Amino acid sequence: MFTANVASAQQKIAHIDSESIFAGMPEAQTATTTLETLQKQKQAEIEKMQTEYATKYDAAVAKNKTLSEANKETVGKELQAMGVELDDMKKRIGDATQKAQQDLATKQGELLAPLNTKFITAVKAVAKEKGYAYVFDISAQQGANNLLAWEGGDDVTAAVKAKLGISATAAAPAAAPKK
Repeated sequence: MFTANVASAQQKIAHIDSESIFAGMPEAQTATTTLETLQKQKQAEIEKMQTEYATKYDAAVAKNKTLSEANKETVGKELQAMGVELDDMKKRIGDATQKAQQDLATKQGELLAPLNTKFITAVKAVAKEKGYAYVFDISAQQGANNLLAWEGGDDVTAAVKAKLGISATAAAPAAAPKK
């Protein structure tokens, strides 16, 4: 029992700020720009479809105003056809929106998976080089995985940045929360 306590007391613990690291990675900045461009493109496509829908809807409303007893049958059939077309357009807009979200998620996975792998590899290398048993991420982006308070331990953010070739002056987000 005493041996286990001595062994665990000798394990070194460190922390990093992954937000700061990712903010300094040129590949992350490129991925963000690519994703923003793709999102704007998909949004423009959907907005174009919504504009077309609104135009056709307004045409149907205008056509409905011309409905009278004399042309009830003809205009009724036209309105029915317009209604079917509007329903189809609404479905296509919904499908396009869902596909755009899927495309963005897929692209995000494609772009960020290699960055995450590179990041984890660098963290593991620094931890091994410096003899750390545990490295916690203190950045807010990690949500429930955050280390909310710490006493001691070493901040290895700079070492991981160096391992990734990120300069110390690279853009950094807001300061990490303090204990």
